[in-house]
Amino acid sequence: MPEPVSVELIFPEPILMDETHQLKVPDRPIIPYIEGDGIGQDIWPAARIVFDAAVKSVFGSKKKVEWLEVTAGEKGFARTGEWLSDETLNIIKRHRVAIKGPLATPVGKGMRSLNVRIRQQLDLYTCIRPIRYYPPVPSPVCHPERVDMVVFRENTEDLYAGIEWDSGSWEATKLLGLLKSELNCDLPASSSIGIKPMSPEKTKRLVIRAFEYAFENNRKSVTLMHKGNIMKFTEGGFRKWGYEAAFERFGDRVITEETLFERYEGILPDGLVVIKDRIADMVFAEVLLRPENFDIIACPNLNGDYISDALAAQVGGLGIAPGANIGDECAVFEATHGTAPDIAGKDMANPCSLILSGAMMFDHMGWHKAGDAIREGVTKALAAGKVTRDLASMISGGEEVTCSRFSRIIVEQILFTH
Repeated sequence: MPEPVSVELIFPEPILMDETHQLKVPDRPIIPYIEGDGIGQDIWPAARIVFDAAVKSVFGSKKKVEWLEVTAGEKGFARTGEWLSDETLNIIKRHRVAIKGPLATPVGKGMRSLNVRIRQQLDLYTCIRPIRYYPPVPSPVCHPERVDMVVFRENTEDLYAGIEWDSGSWEATKLLGLLKSELNCDLPASSSIGIKPMSPEKTKRLVIRAFEYAFENNRKSVTLMHKGNIMKFTEGGFRKWGYEAAFERFGDRVITEETLFERYEGILPDGLVVIKDRIADMVFAEVLLRPENFDIIACPNLNGDYISDALAAQVGGLGIAPGANIGDECAVFEATHGTAPDIAGKDMANPCSLILSGAMMFDHMGWHKAGDAIREGVTKALAAGKVTRDLASMISGGEEVTCSRFSRIIVEQILFTH
């Protein structure tokens, strides 16, 4: 009689977190996903086959992701009557790590952004947007290869926590009267009124994450981007509190630009990170002229929204820009572009943003080999020139392929390499 074969069964489990906020990732983690509205139906299946191929190629049968669909947006409303249910939020929080496609948000009316609600209600206070160039993607600048930055955008304050009242509303009229009678602020009676809150504690936790990332990834500088020359106590507060956080938490591992040039003649010693700050409008000019001077940019919400999209444009657009929203309890990785309803369901969309966000997700889980395999596969697929419509017409010799075909090309590159 032959010896019985021992088969080790690996059952799906949620990702856990220990008392030090370190993730405990099982070999078969359950990861919730939101397909997304519009082109979500195209890019999610394309991304998923890349994720599964990358994990299998580098880990074999030792690791595997168990995907769990949760609904939000149009699909969520169709199924449950809610655009974003408490059940969906609770599942994401319980499983610690999730990924999502784009969700639709009406402009100027209706519900507030579902993306904002997810970030606010799960306290995903750090939006991380790495921006780098993938040749031969067309770019409007001469040297896109010099762009290699990571934007850390505060996700819960500033405009995301903004309070506003419409022109002529009872609330706006009441507040205008109070501002005039109590604080001597004489504004036009027809003004709409908005308030942008910013606090030291929420600024500091963002800046601390930016410096932790810098030390862990051998980055040399963190630049605080602000408009503190005009708004002294909100934007200026961000600058002030950012410096405080850096030196309170990291001590002599952080130095100012002044110290860098006074003591080290501008040459940064190993193991140190320099803290800088720049006015927001200056940053927009400098990232075009001298992008190599920036490494990590930490900024309030609105500044981060602007600069991350502008940098993405310098390297070819939002179609290849990944993003992550990370808090102390959980993280949600996402495509950074919109829903593109005009091409939804036509198998034309570029899936790279969601695919590269998945690479960030695997890095966050400690599965760095899978993340590296995905980035390598995307790099080689783009270089081969068989790409989706948004890129094909602009790449010399480019050949247009469908979204699903492009994802299979990435898989082929991963399997060939690994």
